[in-house]
Amino acid sequence: MPTTTRREYTIGALAKRARVAPSVLRYYEKEGLLVPSGRTAAGYRLYGAEAEKTLLFINRAKRLGFSLDDIRQFLAAGQTEAGNATGKKNGRKTGDVARIAEDRFLEIERRLTELLVLRHELEMFLREMSEQLPAADGARQLYRRLVDRVCGHSTTPQDDAASLTALMKRMGCNLASLKRSKSLDILRGRHVHVWREPDGYSVLVPGNDPQIGTALKQIAASEAGCEAHTEPQVEMTAEGHVFSAHGNNAFLFAQFFLALEHRAPA
Repeated sequence: MPTTTRREYTIGALAKRARVAPSVLRYYEKEGLLVPSGRTAAGYRLYGAEAEKTLLFINRAKRLGFSLDDIRQFLAAGQTEAGNATGKKNGRKTGDVARIAEDRFLEIERRLTELLVLRHELEMFLREMSEQLPAADGARQLYRRLVDRVCGHSTTPQDDAASLTALMKRMGCNLASLKRSKSLDILRGRHVHVWREPDGYSVLVPGNDPQIGTALKQIAASEAGCEAHTEPQVEMTAEGHVFSAHGNNAFLFAQFFLALEHRAPA
């Protein structure tokens, strides 16, 4: 009979695939969140596919702001669901997970509302300032441009794209001049994951399609010498291709890829 080889990783190999330090895996093991599948003859930890899946889940949950206690309950609930086939059900755990997720969602909604209110009030402030100045006053025109370009509310995907392009041009970003290309066509409409890094943003495009990696590298190369930020990096990980941008203006890339996600391929 044919045999299948189970893939296993050393702690260093798995840490590299998940883009974390090996010490993180040791900490998760200490907390009971991650369990090695075995050890080598020399005593080094080995991790299988299930451990890799768990580690990627923990990383994603932490990026979303969940605590390790929350994640522990998520993992326990997943184990409960897996055990349902044996008749061992636990409705309390499922209810706890739903509450934790809902609480986090509501927290984000509160923070988002604060920002939306602040943006609204800034727009009203600029409008009032522009209306108090004479029509021929140059400052009035400046306020009007600020209202139109900075505080304008988009209502369609086309408006969103135009608003983002104007923002990029104002900040001297090379992305503003990136014309229609095969690279953008490959990425349009693809699902992405975006998260905040200490010094920028990272964008994950799931899958191992080499065309995705090529497209991302072409976009990164187009940013060489950009006034708005440093040149991004692209790397292949266990989950897919990761595009990382750094600096205060890295948020432009986050908006750029989110705009691409919501635009269907031509």
